[in-house]
Amino acid sequence: MAIAVAATAANLYYNQPLLAEMAGSLGVSQGMIGLIPSATQFGYAAAILLISPLGDTMDRRQLIRNLSITLALASLGIFLAPSFWPLLLASFVAGLGANITQQLIPLTASLSSPEARGKNIATLMTGLTIGILLSRTLSGSIGGYWGWRSVFLVAAIITVIIGVLLHRHLPSRSPAVQMAYPRLIASMGTLFKQHALLRESALTGALWFAAFNAMWATLAIHVTDAPFDYSVQQAGLFGIIGLAGIFGAKAAGRLVNRVGAGRLISFALVMVLASFAVLAMWGDSLAGLIVGIILLDLGVFAAQIPNQVRVFSIDPKAQSRMNAVYMLCYYLGAAAGSAIGVKMMSVYGWQGMSLFGLALAAVALVHHGVKQRRSASSSQ
Repeated sequence: MAIAVAATAANLYYNQPLLAEMAGSLGVSQGMIGLIPSATQFGYAAAILLISPLGDTMDRRQLIRNLSITLALASLGIFLAPSFWPLLLASFVAGLGANITQQLIPLTASLSSPEARGKNIATLMTGLTIGILLSRTLSGSIGGYWGWRSVFLVAAIITVIIGVLLHRHLPSRSPAVQMAYPRLIASMGTLFKQHALLRESALTGALWFAAFNAMWATLAIHVTDAPFDYSVQQAGLFGIIGLAGIFGAKAAGRLVNRVGAGRLISFALVMVLASFAVLAMWGDSLAGLIVGIILLDLGVFAAQIPNQVRVFSIDPKAQSRMNAVYMLCYYLGAAAGSAIGVKMMSVYGWQGMSLFGLALAAVALVHHGVKQRRSASSSQ
């Protein structure tokens, strides 16, 4: 399941190291090509809103089969896209199909005991980390040799293989609840209003993930320009540095029950804040980029595990919908962060993007700290 999460999540990020090459191939501006990663993220967010809740009322095995078909066809659509607008549409549909990830994570939570939930989710999040970060290395390497279109042909093949394996090996499970689709979707709003912890987790996560995607959506543009002048393949290799996030995810999975989710998130957000300070001051040097990326990925994935564990603990019968609300906010933040980050980069340069990420991290830390203090006061 962790391997499937890695292979699926990678589809959300294959395009990021390829943006400069895509823009040149299709004859569009850097600002315009920034809509491509945003379209994928918005598609993913739409699937979280409209498809993820079905995991509470349908057999997830069948749902994942249909999503695998959708993702494979969308990848072929990107491979064959003749111009910008078909590419934009296919990128959006790829985001819809990548909802496979958001079916596997709640399934893991439902199969786990409360004591093992943090560790098991951390295992899947390790796969997610690998998929997110190595996707850029893989796409940069393939794109460097055979062009950006070839990346999505490979993605379609991988999706077919993973889809077949999941269909053969996942268990069939009876739905947790019986509910009509309109009521199911509407119930997510009720859950959001009802649970203050869900609201706090969703907003804090959206802020730090917006900052994370602002950096990764602009990194390839930054390093393929002066003073670095790296190739697309070299830009993709920065994904290897981001594998530091694996250590953050694994450590958080072990510590969440011992330290407490709130404290762990606070510590992780301080790391995210520090990462953008480093990127703002020393982002024109290779050493500065490496240190900043390591701190960012450690912080983001160390925060994600405890945040998601506490969301899954709110209501066991509504885990898919709880996760849908949380991840909807999370990936809306990602889409906005990608689009605004590219725009900030085009207008104010790398330092402007870094200051934008710094501001988002600071707001997330303050918001989380205020909510933690209020929660502590009300429990006394």
